Amino acid sequence: MASPTYSIVVPVFNEAESLPELYRRLSQVMEKLGEPWELILVNDGSSDASPTVMRDLASRDAHVRVLRFARNFGHQIAVTAGLDASKGRAVIVIDADLQDPPEVIPDLVAKWKEGYELVYGVRRGREGETWFKKTSASIFYRLIFRITDVRIPLDTGDFRLLDRKVVDVLGRMRERHRFLRGMGAWVGFRQVGVPYDRQARFAGETNYPFRKMLRLALNAITGFSYLPLQMATYFGFVSAGLAALAIPLVIVLRIAGVHAFEGQATTLLAVLFLGGVQLISLGILGEYVGRIYDEVKGRPLYILDELAAAEEAGQGVGTHFE
Repeated sequence: MASPTYSIVVPVFNEAESLPELYRRLSQVMEKLGEPWELILVNDGSSDASPTVMRDLASRDAHVRVLRFARNFGHQIAVTAGLDASKGRAVIVIDADLQDPPEVIPDLVAKWKEGYELVYGVRRGREGETWFKKTSASIFYRLIFRITDVRIPLDTGDFRLLDRKVVDVLGRMRERHRFLRGMGAWVGFRQVGVPYDRQARFAGETNYPFRKMLRLALNAITGFSYLPLQMATYFGFVSAGLAALAIPLVIVLRIAGVHAFEGQATTLLAVLFLGGVQLISLGILGEYVGRIYDEVKGRPLYILDELAAAEEAGQGVGTHFE
């Protein structure tokens, strides 16, 4: 097969029901584009029939390549593995649940051919999602936009097209707690958004519950903002300021014979307040220190148990990408 113009990266976690339809729609779209392409399916430790479905697709179509993790490493790491293994001049990242329609890919490609090096999908609507999911997602995107050090476009996910030069730069960024849409904004280059309507899941339940969204938000904040550390400093100044104002006030009131501030109640409240501020500050510091610790250990981002094309390249099974 000729060297691909397009690589399509799909992280997969328990999506056995969606994979055949995803493959069918992607194949139709890519054949219409009329240029060489490859489909990289990254099995992120699926426990359903997804591995069997992926192997079947790879056996029937030379366009399909399968990467299988030794365990579940997470969505962002799975996308990273797909980017590492991609060969195309342009790489398209799309989820397996078909909420991001493959039919939008030609619009991304058109912008790439205009000279844009990163083309991201901008969600106009979100079908089939609860009010809580829509509201929490909206708050998440706007919070990240306001407090991070890079301008991450609102209402964007990981559905995007990246030029090879962007993929190569991201490949040199090996932090473990990854937030790829923030990393994409940080690298720069010419970027543009393409609006589209996000659809309901084709089958199954979401693999991104509130707990994972919260973890992703934490990775985004700690990876691209010092605001939590600065807030700890602000709490300290506020506490010190309140204490500086309260001390002379209490002295004056006691001299005046006001009995409201006698006893241990005031002292206890002050100690509890300051103790709370200190614990919050320590927790924030702990989050950053924990991430430094993870980086210092220098472990690989992921471990591959199976890479369909690796044996042909003489790498064998169990390849580690450093």
